[in-house]
Amino acid sequence: MTSEPPPIDGVRRSYVEARGVRFHVTEAGPADGRPVLALHGWPQHHWAYNALLADPPPGLRIIAPDLPGYGWSGPAPHKWAKEDVASDVLALLDALGLDRVLLVAHDWGGYIGYLMVLRVPERFDGYLALNMGYPWITPRMLLPHIGPLLQYQPLIAFLGVPVQRYTKFLDFAFKVGSALDPETALVYTDRFRDPVVARTGSLTYRTFLLREIPRAARHPETRRATVPIRALFGVNDNVIHESWVAPETANADDFTLEKVDATHFIIDERPDLVRAKLIALAEETAAPKPQV
Repeated sequence: MTSEPPPIDGVRRSYVEARGVRFHVTEAGPADGRPVLALHGWPQHHWAYNALLADPPPGLRIIAPDLPGYGWSGPAPHKWAKEDVASDVLALLDALGLDRVLLVAHDWGGYIGYLMVLRVPERFDGYLALNMGYPWITPRMLLPHIGPLLQYQPLIAFLGVPVQRYTKFLDFAFKVGSALDPETALVYTDRFRDPVVARTGSLTYRTFLLREIPRAARHPETRRATVPIRALFGVNDNVIHESWVAPETANADDFTLEKVDATHFIIDERPDLVRAKLIALAEETAAPKPQV
């Protein structure tokens, strides 16, 4: 098990305290550049954005924290309810002195991204969402396609600490569910040997299954997104169903979906495409230049 973050040329690393979490934050690009918050999911950490961090688009400041308890961040002082994690990340933005950012996020980071843009849209210029279902999924939308989730989520929720620490389950998951080479997958799976990270992964799913799915069934999400959302979806995702990102049922003023040839791990497999779409979103949402 490695104790140090994997190297990325040219990045700046720091630890930032926010809302009881000691965040590990990796940045690249000009310190006074336009800030872009980049959030990862499970079973990964900030290195999912290594290509973007190693070669940040001109004028953009890429900020990739490890989510609470993941990677090299300290554990969260809660049970990883997604609204609580959204509060943690917003507190991190406050600690960094960032009032308004662009957002790119994947998997559970993507879901937390949706919660943040619904809660405080004034803090986000635009959102590039990568292979994650949005919060407007109803039980009728979820149940017909829930089978793949049941193949791993209960296992991680209730036996996740030993499974992630002592077995090859995560290696197998990357092998069958992605196009990642074994060396790249190892950068992620090795970190889950750490007891804090393994426990966080388990809590992520335990809270989802026991608290958040039942609550969503009783109280469906009704907030409407006003931030421009550009969803990028790898159609070979064997977990997230395409109907969970469909524009027709997105409760949003400005939501578009682009389907591409990739698996769930689109950020690793198509980094050039993600970079191009982020640049396009930055240009689309740039403040108009004042008239001379």
